[in-house]
Amino acid sequence: MIKMLHMSTAFISISFFIIRGVWVYKNSSMMSKKWVKISPHINDTILLVTAILLSISTQQYPFVDSWLTAKFLALIVYILLGMFALKRAKTIQNKVLFFILSLLTFSYILGVALTRSNDWIF
Repeated sequence: MIKMLHMSTAFISISFFIIRGVWVYKNSSMMSKKWVKISPHINDTILLVTAILLSISTQQYPFVDSWLTAKFLALIVYILLGMFALKRAKTIQNKVLFFILSLLTFSYILGVALTRSNDWIF
């Protein structure tokens, strides 16, 4: 059940990230809505909690298991790229670049999660 919740919140997280990326690109007023600012944090908190619970229940930990270390470090990169894609980048061209890099990083995280191997790409 924890794994299913983790996968579901990961799907919601990337889906909402893509939607917000489109809204940023279109300069939509939706980005200023309170629920748009709050709901990703709630979902991502659930995602993080389930990740911790899965790590404990499977006794696999970042910095012990290489695939989980790769996933954890890529998650940090994904978060930083996402911040620039949605907020910090000054030009729309840079926002698009960071958005694409974010999606590629998420794809890497997904690949590592599915294969439990960090050597399948790059």
